[in-house]
Amino acid sequence: MYLSIGTTAFGAISVIKQARMARSENDTLKLVDAVVSAAAIATGLAILYRELKRLGDDDVLMG
Repeated sequence: MYLSIGTTAFGAISVIKQARMARSENDTLKLVDAVVSAAAIATGLAILYRELKRLGDDDVLMG
């Protein structure tokens, strides 16, 4: 679980750098790639959040 969070954070940093570089170079294709990658990261975070929420719902001690 923690590996997923770290991997996602690293991926987000890479996408931000990629988007900045694409904008500075006026490269539309690279910018589209960065946007698609950001969408994939957002989806991964949503899935991770859902799984953590389910884990919390099943845990009696977490309430």
